[in-house]
Amino acid sequence: MPPLTKTGLFFGSFNPIHTGHLMIASFMAEYTDLEKIWFVVSPHNPLKEKMTLLADNHRLYMVNLAIEDDHRFQSSNIEFKMPQPSYTIDTLTYLSEKFPLNEFVLIAGSDILPTFNKWKNHEVLLRQYKIYVYPRPDTKATPFDQHPSITKVDAPLTTISSSAIRKGIRDGKSMRYFLPEKVWKYIEEMHFYET
Repeated sequence: MPPLTKTGLFFGSFNPIHTGHLMIASFMAEYTDLEKIWFVVSPHNPLKEKMTLLADNHRLYMVNLAIEDDHRFQSSNIEFKMPQPSYTIDTLTYLSEKFPLNEFVLIAGSDILPTFNKWKNHEVLLRQYKIYVYPRPDTKATPFDQHPSITKVDAPLTTISSSAIRKGIRDGKSMRYFLPEKVWKYIEEMHFYET
């Protein structure tokens, strides 16, 4: 049996995908043992309001525009086909069954840790999977920081956020250099986030 491909799952709304996301994914691919990074576009985060999300197909298309020329990266719309709202443990279980030659690792920001105990079946998730955590601003210490399944990765701290980009566009500012060029052009053409 061939060795498993260690694959990082980078979940997100990607509303829109921006250079900060790509910096984190690139760091994970270059400085950890992950061989591939899958951008899992989430249709609806159970802990977030749905009304602020751009349509799923547009967010997926922007991810594909952003990563199209990088062999390390691929997009996944797996959660579009799963019951709503989607939960990480269900997606991980499904992907592990569907792709048995992949060893999946969850990529997440340190800001998940303070509320990680609220995640569905978080104990099972920690028992069966690894989580590679990158730093997010102003994250407090939590009991999960020392958990053996959690690896803190010393990725560059980025404070770029999709919400700040959306606000900038709404306020008539140019967000061109916060986004991959093709993504910025698509947002401009489609007049996304302007109202």
